[in-house]
Amino acid sequence: MADDTDLEGAAACALANMARVRPVLDKIADKWTILILTVLCPQPARFNAIKRRLDGITHKALADALKRLERNGLVTRTVLPTAPIGVEYAITPLGHSLRQPFEALCAWALDHGAAIEAANHRHDGPERGRDPSKAA
Repeated sequence: MADDTDLEGAAACALANMARVRPVLDKIADKWTILILTVLCPQPARFNAIKRRLDGITHKALADALKRLERNGLVTRTVLPTAPIGVEYAITPLGHSLRQPFEALCAWALDHGAAIEAANHRHDGPERGRDPSKAA
């Protein structure tokens, strides 16, 4: 683990560059971006194939996310000369550069998900929602 000096320096750097960092994080750190790019990382896919892989995403949410990812240069959209016309989405080199940090984040989520769930249960436990005026 980094020593306190390293952590202070990293925090100071992040804070000093917040005006540049925050807009970028706003573009990649939303509910679906990591999962969409994870689906597209191994190979291009059509809209419905992406939707099937992402349990719970709505048609509108996926369409909006793909448009945003294309606008940000993380995904390309290619119209296929098929009947009916198909559209295929692929990750760009810029999008692919997020693979390692996203894999690390997913690994962290797997390693620490149970600890977060336990903390939620402790925080929201039986005493949390009680009205103190009705205590026995």
